[in-house]
Amino acid sequence: MDSAAGYTLPRATPESQGVASSAILQFVETVERQKQELHSFMLLRHGQVVAEGWWSPYGPEHPHLMFSLSKSFTSTAVGMAVAEGYFSIDDPVLSFFPDETVAAGNDLLATMCVRHLLSMSTGQAVDSWSSMVGRPDGNWIAGFLEVPVVHAPGSHFVYNTGATYMLSAIVQKTTGMKLVDFLQARLFAPLGIEGASWQESPQGITAGGIGLSIKTEDIARFGQFYLQKGNWQGSQLLPEAWVEEATSARISNSDGVQPDWSQGYGYQFWRCRHDAYRGDGVFGQYCIVMPRQDAVLAITSGLDVFDMQGPLNLVWDILLPAMQPDALPDDAAAQAALAGKLSGLSLKPVQGRASSPIAAQISGRTYAVDANALGIDRIAFDFSGADCTLSVRTGTGDETIPCGYGTWQRGQPTALFGQPLLFGRTPVMTSGAWTAEDVFTMVVRLVETPFYHTAVCHFAGDGILIDIRINVSLESMEPVLLLAYPA
Repeated sequence: MDSAAGYTLPRATPESQGVASSAILQFVETVERQKQELHSFMLLRHGQVVAEGWWSPYGPEHPHLMFSLSKSFTSTAVGMAVAEGYFSIDDPVLSFFPDETVAAGNDLLATMCVRHLLSMSTGQAVDSWSSMVGRPDGNWIAGFLEVPVVHAPGSHFVYNTGATYMLSAIVQKTTGMKLVDFLQARLFAPLGIEGASWQESPQGITAGGIGLSIKTEDIARFGQFYLQKGNWQGSQLLPEAWVEEATSARISNSDGVQPDWSQGYGYQFWRCRHDAYRGDGVFGQYCIVMPRQDAVLAITSGLDVFDMQGPLNLVWDILLPAMQPDALPDDAAAQAALAGKLSGLSLKPVQGRASSPIAAQISGRTYAVDANALGIDRIAFDFSGADCTLSVRTGTGDETIPCGYGTWQRGQPTALFGQPLLFGRTPVMTSGAWTAEDVFTMVVRLVETPFYHTAVCHFAGDGILIDIRINVSLESMEPVLLLAYPA
C-alpha cells in the first residue's frame, strides 16, 4: 500500500459546506464559558475541514494520548485481520492461548468468543484490567483469563479494557505482528498518520485498550475513513460490512444516567444520539462520526471524567442544527470573526507578578526536601533571569524546569511531576507567577496528555511548603505536599 505521508485533509469555508460560521463560533465560546477544558477540535463536513483550533500551549504538532479511543483502532485491526483470514470472530478465545492454565469452575469461559471481546460482553462481572496490570509476573493474558465469567458471554455489557487487550494479543498471535505494526501498512500509512506510538504490556503486546498517541488531524482522518465506510482515496482498506457491523449496536449498554452512554455498544464503538457513533477516551478524547450530516468531529481534552457528556451536548445543541444540506451564502464577517477566535485560542498562563520582594533572598538557595513519595532530595529556585528556573535533584540525577512568566515555555518532564498511567516521558509546557508576595505558583502541562500539575510554593521564614495537585486522574486526587528547608 502506498504511503500518504505529507497528505493533509482539504480545507474549506464553513458556509461552502453548509455550516454557519456563527454556529461554530457559538460552540467554541460556549465551551469556554462553561469552562470545559478542550485542547483541540477539528470539524469536517463533506470531507473538508471547515474549522480547527488548538488552545495554546497545545498545538497541531503535538500527539495526544487517546486512552480508550485506542479501542476503535484495535477494532479496525481485528476487522482487517478477519478479512485477511487470520481468524473469525466466532473463534473461542481459549483456542488462541492453549498454553495458559484455566482455573477449574470457570466453565463459561470456554464459550467466550472473539465477538464477545469486541462487544464488551465477555460475561465477566468486572473490568479485568486491574487483575491484569497488577500481576507481578506481567502476564496480562493470564490475568484476564483468571477473572471469573459469571454470565453467559454475549448476555451482559461490562466495559472491559482487558477484553480489548486480548483482541490485540489475538492479532499478534495470529499474524505474528504487534497490532501497531499490523496497522502501519494497512491503516496508518494509507491515511497519512505519521509517528503513531502505542504503549505495550510487559509481554511485549500492544496495549490495545489504551495507550495510542496520535495528532488531532489523525483522529479526524480516522473518522472520515469510517464515514466513507472503510474506503480511502479509492481503496477499500476495511470491508464495508465490517464498518456497518462494528458501528451498529451489538449489545444494550444503558446506564440510565448519561444519554450518550446509553445508546448501545458496537465493536469498540459507542452509539450516540442522532444516529451518530463515536470512539472516545477518558478525559475527553473523541472521534464523533455523524453519517446523516456527513460530518466528523475530532476533539482532545483534559476534562474531568464526569464531564464528558458536556461537549457532546454542545455538539447536538449547537453544531448539529447548523449543518444544512446545501451551501450557505458566503459570510465574510462571520468567517473573519471565527478565524480571529480560532487563531487566539489559549489556556491562560498563570496570572500574577513576575517578581516579589522576597525573590532575591530565595534565588539560588538550595533546599533539602523531607522524605517524600516523589523521591526528591534537593530543590532550588533561580529568579535572577527573565524566567524562573526550578532545579530538582532525585536519586536518579538532576533536572531543571524552565518556567515562563505570563507565557508558556517548553521544557522536559522531571521527577517532580509524575505522569499517571504513562510508561514514558512527554514534553511539558510551563508557566509561573508570584500569586502573592510569599507564594509562587507554577503550572506544568504535559502537552501530549490530558494532564497538568499545579505546584503552589509557599515561602515562610526559611522553609517552603509545596502543594502539588493534578487536574484529572483515575487514581488518587490527593495533593502531594513537600516540605523543604535550607540545605
